[in-house]
Amino acid sequence: MKDLSVKQKDRKGSSITAKYKEGLKEEDLIKFSLLIGFAALLAITIAPFYKISIWSFFGTFLIIGILLVILYKDLMRYRPAIFKDYKLLLLICILLSGNLLIGRGFHYVIKGFSQGLGNIDPLLSMYAVPLAVGSLLTALLIDIHTAIVFSVITSLLAGIWLESPIYSVFTFAAGLTAAFGVIRCKRRSALWRAGLFVSLVCIFTSLTINILNAKVLTIEAPISIGFALFNGIIVTTLASAFLPLLEYSFKLTTDISLLELLDLNQPLMRNLLVMSPGTYHHSIIVGNLAESAAEAVGVNPLMVRVGAYYHDIGKMKMPEYFIENQAGLVSKHDKITPHMSGMVLISHVKEGVELAKQHKLPEAVIDIINQHHGTSLITYFYQKAKELQDSLSENDFRYPGPRPQTRAAALVLMADAVEAASRVLTEPTPARITTLVEKVINHFFIDGQLNDCELTLKDLQEIKKHFIYILTGMFHRRISYPGFDFKSENFDKAEPKPQAAKQDKNKKGSTEDPFQHRTTLG
Repeated sequence: MKDLSVKQKDRKGSSITAKYKEGLKEEDLIKFSLLIGFAALLAITIAPFYKISIWSFFGTFLIIGILLVILYKDLMRYRPAIFKDYKLLLLICILLSGNLLIGRGFHYVIKGFSQGLGNIDPLLSMYAVPLAVGSLLTALLIDIHTAIVFSVITSLLAGIWLESPIYSVFTFAAGLTAAFGVIRCKRRSALWRAGLFVSLVCIFTSLTINILNAKVLTIEAPISIGFALFNGIIVTTLASAFLPLLEYSFKLTTDISLLELLDLNQPLMRNLLVMSPGTYHHSIIVGNLAESAAEAVGVNPLMVRVGAYYHDIGKMKMPEYFIENQAGLVSKHDKITPHMSGMVLISHVKEGVELAKQHKLPEAVIDIINQHHGTSLITYFYQKAKELQDSLSENDFRYPGPRPQTRAAALVLMADAVEAASRVLTEPTPARITTLVEKVINHFFIDGQLNDCELTLKDLQEIKKHFIYILTGMFHRRISYPGFDFKSENFDKAEPKPQAAKQDKNKKGSTEDPFQHRTTLG
């Protein structure tokens, strides 16, 4: 019987392996077909119309095929996430072919303009062809590594197209400058700065080519400088026009669009301030915490801050059920069962995702909203329900998830919990803050909430250090102001006791475990 079961397992394993290999072959076949089709499209794009032949087309096709295979292998090795994403692969194809088509169009127009003037060499019009726009958009929409490879391929194709090896150097220098010019692009005006850099590099490269050709003292030098200056202006204009269109079509998010979402006058943020003021201020502080640790662990700080700002927008549906929005001593949860309370808290994630989709927030931000609690347990109401009922499923009091899939979502998860838990510290000394941060983050690690993201133990130590630093600054000491005795007996009588204290009486051990209080905040 044992031998039979082993054979059955081997058969199942071999069938799964065979299906996996078939799936890989089918996927590779699709990508290989797309590669051939795209190579043919590019060959048509750069082929000279006036002397096209079968042999020249076939040779161009083979050269382009070699370059595309290099790009394919580069993405497979260094950018597997892009390699597996057909949407991004399609975007690269569109950028590469569209860039060359636009370049040919501009070259045709400017060349005709030069011929119309009569005293300008039409060949000089190549210095005004804005091929750097493709590299600039690739850097903004994908990443700098892909933009560099994109620049290499574009420059080689441009040299084949214009039958000028030296023009490849010009195109590569312009493309690389455009890509690096928008690495830290935080606003749309930065595109014009990148265009200025492109113009300067194009001018310098054109002068270098004129020196190489011994034409620096001829009329061609100032004309080529004028065309090179015009190049940067065209690049910026085209990038400004196509960027919003490509962002919307491919549902991609750039730093520029993230900055627009950080505007606190956005409708969602204004509604959050009016309807859930406690949640609003909580979200701002969570943003400060998460952003402080983002750069230390290699995450986009803007993405993290935007995710933190919008992570709790679902609480606007029922703000009075979340403790940060409760002004009175009586809680809404006192009138309903712990199970219902848990369902109310869990629902704010789903409500937040729906609101985000209605307001067309980026997919990356929606993912953070959906994952910012992972599958964590609502400890307070779970313990309260256990006191009333012995047979109880823990899954009924867990968020549906999924667990954080990215480091940005994991940062918001931890910052959210740490900020909420810090509110129940009676004397927030640096030692107590350190203990709290350690306990909250270790809890998530042990609970498996960080298993699906790419955070390392070293990253967690960096995150703890930055969280402790920010929280220590928030809970700083102040001297007593003369004439304002806040410790007098009359002041104590007039001041209502905080609701957290009331929950402390109803819950054993809560003073020793501030993390459990954080779950009542959702």
